[in-house]
Amino acid sequence: MGAWTESFLFASVFWSAVASGYVIYGWRQRAMIPLFAGILMSVISFIVPALPMSLICIALMVGVWWLVRQGY
Repeated sequence: MGAWTESFLFASVFWSAVASGYVIYGWRQRAMIPLFAGILMSVISFIVPALPMSLICIALMVGVWWLVRQGY
């Protein structure tokens, strides 16, 4: 998992907060893509170091945006 540095903890808290928003949105709207993206971001935020975590979460957010724009 790596060292629990200040940047890791800050990124973990930030991306967990964003992920909880995705989970709540997906749950209330019955939309599976944001729900699963939020769950995946929550899991990633405790496993991956800060920089890759941020890049993965940003890629997930762009992917969800793209899929929703496509009509999924």
